[in-house]
Amino acid sequence: MLPLLSIITFLPLAGALIILFLVRGDSNQAIRNARLTALWTTIATFIISLFVLGGFDSSDTGFQFVEERPWLGFLTYKMGVDGISVLFVMLTTFMMPLVIWASWGVENRVKEYMIAFLILETFMIGVFCALDMILFYLFFEGGLIPMFLIIGVWGGKERVYAAFKFFLYTLIGSLLMLVAMIAMYWDAGTTDITALLNHNFSSETVDLFGWQIIGGFQTFLWLAFFASFAVKMPMWPVHTWLPDAHVQAPTAGSVVLAAILLKMGGYGFIRFSLPMFPIASEYFAGFVYFLSAVAIVYTSLVALMQEDIKKLIAYSSVAHMGFVTMGIFAANQQGVDGAIFQMISHGFISGALFLCVGVIYDRMHTREISAYGGLVVRMPVYAAIFMLFTMGNVGLPGTSGFVGEFLTLAGVFQESTWAALFATSGVILSAGYALWLYKRVVFGELIKESLKQIEDVTPREKMIFAPLVVGTILLGVYPSLITDVFGPSVEALLAQVDAAQVAASQVAMK
Repeated sequence: MLPLLSIITFLPLAGALIILFLVRGDSNQAIRNARLTALWTTIATFIISLFVLGGFDSSDTGFQFVEERPWLGFLTYKMGVDGISVLFVMLTTFMMPLVIWASWGVENRVKEYMIAFLILETFMIGVFCALDMILFYLFFEGGLIPMFLIIGVWGGKERVYAAFKFFLYTLIGSLLMLVAMIAMYWDAGTTDITALLNHNFSSETVDLFGWQIIGGFQTFLWLAFFASFAVKMPMWPVHTWLPDAHVQAPTAGSVVLAAILLKMGGYGFIRFSLPMFPIASEYFAGFVYFLSAVAIVYTSLVALMQEDIKKLIAYSSVAHMGFVTMGIFAANQQGVDGAIFQMISHGFISGALFLCVGVIYDRMHTREISAYGGLVVRMPVYAAIFMLFTMGNVGLPGTSGFVGEFLTLAGVFQESTWAALFATSGVILSAGYALWLYKRVVFGELIKESLKQIEDVTPREKMIFAPLVVGTILLGVYPSLITDVFGPSVEALLAQVDAAQVAASQVAMK
């Protein structure tokens, strides 16, 4: 059998090497060749990933398409996907051709720009396919480098500050995760994720300098992983790097950041924190609810005050990720299903919203809300596209945003009514800032002279938006298209978590 996961993981890297060694000079033809090579590489990667999805058996809750090869002694190259990770692989390969095509207007260091995005795609796919803990870490951290360059080289005026802030926040959090991984290897004697999922890490209460640490070893491991994944999502109060990164990043960088990179934190919680440290996850669930509720309400209120369109959407992403963390640590079928669905949906909707910002920024070179108004007069197609994704962002029934939020809230309500109450208030606030943004940008009279000659979306831009429009509506009216894929894997994961928690409670009662 062909090693399909390795092919889709490293094909973008091969494309980057082709551009590096075969595309010479800075002529118009060289720039065109770099763009086309990157585009066709990402398209080929997506097509091959369809064979993975087509051959995936959703009734099998284990890992499929497993590839395993010894590598560098204790490190094993092991790849595989289950019903959860296969959808994140598909999200990545689906978004990347659109990202590359949306970058057609980039003229500065085009060759290096395309190489950076192709290398980034390899790291992102690798994160979702890795079944070795150290391999996962290498992919997880490796993605920082191309993203750092994308922000720092092709970003806005404050790009260097934003790039370093992004890099340092995520790196420091991940160093704690590395320490935890080393401790896990010493305890379990393996870095194999499938073996670690079945390993019972000690949850006995320990005494540390007079403090009773409930959950014992699991608590320390959970906190170390939480430090990394909370920053990556990002959760309040370690979210402050995200608005700066979004504002300064080029449009394509913002799309990748919102649609894919943020999902690595949620995926990490599902792959590591919840199943490997179930006792600690149950113990800290209330803590996560609190942080998530604050994130939903606080960042929604902050979004209402923004004058920069990108920054408003960035704060919106933090709020929506609050629903995800609540759903994951509700640790029931509806909650986790809703969290995964929300992440996939958010990938479409937030990516499309940043593309919408990019469309008008390319024409007007400003993101200030006050610079716009009355765009529907000159850009009716753009107004319709922007409206659809705005409605998806506020969770309008019939869009994918509604399904994710509804499932998440239903799952959280079973565990904590106050958390569900605060989260629901975030739905109302999201309607406030999203609709107010739309009103100020699109509606009203066209009175600004600078806007009177603005052109509507081009055929290329329409073709970029078309798959995202279809995906947002299709998942809104036919959610079982993906819930049937990840549902059985989630059910098996939760059964394992419940069994571990019941066993721990029985031991505590003795």
